[in-house]
Amino acid sequence: MSTGNAVVARNVRFLREQRGLSLAELARQAGLAKQTLSNLEQGTGNPTVDTLFAIAAALGVPVTRLVAEREQVMTVQRADEVVWEQHRGYESRSLDHVYGSGVIENYVVRIAQDPHGVVKPSEPHPVGTLEHLYVISGRVRVGPAGEPVELSAGDFVRYPGDRPHVYESLDGESLVHIVVSVPRVQPGTGGVSVARTHGGARR
Repeated sequence: MSTGNAVVARNVRFLREQRGLSLAELARQAGLAKQTLSNLEQGTGNPTVDTLFAIAAALGVPVTRLVAEREQVMTVQRADEVVWEQHRGYESRSLDHVYGSGVIENYVVRIAQDPHGVVKPSEPHPVGTLEHLYVISGRVRVGPAGEPVELSAGDFVRYPGDRPHVYESLDGESLVHIVVSVPRVQPGTGGVSVARTHGGARR
């Protein structure tokens, strides 16, 4: 299996299952033979450009979403490195994009500094969860438990939420905005409920 075929296979299977589609149903919507789609998901097919566009259209995503590695790596955006786009009457700053369907949760979280410096990692969320965190005020250390990053007001980070992760204030009480994107969990798949992943509680 080539690297490119493996990436396409993982992405198509992930997106199909996320939407609760069977192989037969996705093949029907894309106008493909079921065996063609099955081979593609096994990484043994060599899809044409037209085939990839047909599948992407049926899944409702850009074709680049099928051929690129899923963005489960940590991405940091520093406040002094961003570009603000000029519009009529306002400026905007793009933080991130989320593809696919599921639950999107928004939180404003106050993180109190622990006087003893003890930080207990948060439990992992369902597989495929991403956390997008923007620092409103203060200084924090956040991210995967094994590789957190230090951020200041105006900084942004995206990291996998499906592994243990930490929130630590380094400067009194810090205030952050967190967006949690949780893939849709299909009934009967053994998936974990996506409801209330943070609970809105103070960290």
